[in-house]
This record gives sequence, C-alpha cells and structure tokens, in this order.
Amino acid sequence: MDAKNNIMIFKFNKLLITFTFILFAITFSSFNYISSLAGGCHVYGKIKFVDYGEDYSVKFVDYGEDLRIKYVSYGEDAVGKWKVVDYGEDYKIKIVDYGEDYSVKEVEYGEGCN
Repeated sequence: MDAKNNIMIFKFNKLLITFTFILFAITFSSFNYISSLAGGCHVYGKIKFVDYGEDYSVKFVDYGEDLRIKYVSYGEDAVGKWKVVDYGEDYKIKIVDYGEDYSVKEVEYGEGCN
C-alpha cells in the first residue's frame, strides 16, 4: 500500500509541475503581448484619419514618441508604416492635442517602436 501511495504522490507532483510550467508560459506570453500593445507597435497598415469613432487617438510630437511612422504608398505590412486610405482601413485614427493613446513622430527612415 505504501508503494502505491508513493506512485500516486509522484504522479500528482509531476502533474502539478507541468501545470505550473504551462501557467508560467501563458502568463509570460500575455505580458509580451500587452507590452507590444503599450507602445502602439501593432498600429500599422491601412490608416484612416477620422474625427470620431476612432480606434486610437494619437498626438504628433517632435520628441518622446511611442511610435515612429513613415507614410508609404505600398508595403504597409511592417511596424511603423502607414498607408492613408479612405476605406478598407485596418485602424481609424483621431489626431488630438491631449489625451492621446499614443504619441507619434513622422520620419523618413527609422520607423518603428522605441
């Protein structure tokens, strides 16, 4: 009976350790996803500027930006590249002076996140 209990305890400990590693992996990946959202890195592609109904509000700045953007005619599938469109947008952006979700700087090269 004692050997059977030891085997069950061993299996339970193995299951507990496996569950802990899985939980750690999920938590770590969630933090990476949230931190990528924090700087606006996920906001690229086809952009429509709007006065209301925005997905995000941005403030254009000269320094201290969260995201450096470059306006492009094609190849908008990379971080920091925005193609301005009237329809079929990926994101709707409202330009504000305060209360922004992200601060943005327009650049000719070096687009991306800080």
